[in-house]
Amino acid sequence: MKFGFHISISGGFGRVVERAKIRGCDTIQLFSRNPRGWRYSPLKEEEIEKFKQNRKTCGIDPVFTHLSYLPNLASPKSDLLRISIFTLEEELHRAKILGADFVVAHMGAKLDSPLEKAISRISDSINTAFRNVKNNVILLLENTAGEGSEVGDRFSVIRGVIDRIDDKGRVGMCLDTAHAFEAGYDLSTEKGVSDTLKEFDDTIGLDILYLLHLNDSKTPLGSHRDLHWHIGEGYIGLEGFRNIVNCPLLSHLPCIMETPRKNEEDDIKNMKTVRGLITK
Repeated sequence: MKFGFHISISGGFGRVVERAKIRGCDTIQLFSRNPRGWRYSPLKEEEIEKFKQNRKTCGIDPVFTHLSYLPNLASPKSDLLRISIFTLEEELHRAKILGADFVVAHMGAKLDSPLEKAISRISDSINTAFRNVKNNVILLLENTAGEGSEVGDRFSVIRGVIDRIDDKGRVGMCLDTAHAFEAGYDLSTEKGVSDTLKEFDDTIGLDILYLLHLNDSKTPLGSHRDLHWHIGEGYIGLEGFRNIVNCPLLSHLPCIMETPRKNEEDDIKNMKTVRGLITK
């Protein structure tokens, strides 16, 4: 298993690998742009080349980018949906330039619209983006906690989205442990992990699971409240994560932590904790 964190791009891409090294990362995730705004700056060739060289030297692989917070691929509002699709297209382009093989995306919120229509909008949006951007970057759909009108807390719903995507070779899954737990999948016990992975495999398929977001939950099982917490200190707990990181079905996967961070020491502690759980 490879472990890493979501790394800040503050100060430019040239500083990303340095931050990753301090934290002991084998793999990283990042935003390629300001995650809280629609406007973005073009990627600077000199910075990108430095980033690529640094990650190659340090052996950091794979690299994931994460779609920014504002896009809503499930939105019934046409203007928001249009700019959301454009933003996804741009992210697929930017990921390719950065040398990232994957883009992680939330599917969005249905607001007051029916779920089936939201599922169709999500898949139609992805189909449009894939038609307009012809590259080999794989889009990873991330499961959600089901907070508010979020789409994607149940594996069956995600399956419905994937079934409607034309080019299935360009889509995969990112499984977030906190979100799954908050959605009602009990990852705190060995049986719960086994049952969750069986349902995932039966419904979606473990063969298209490319990434784990390794986060503990600050809220109880089935809370539908998305609050990440430090590894082993939340409701999933150390035993839950011990079962996850030692599960043979998951041992080949990269894991990205998105745990709370006041400073780099928080990340170093979480990395030490999760590596200390490996028994095989």
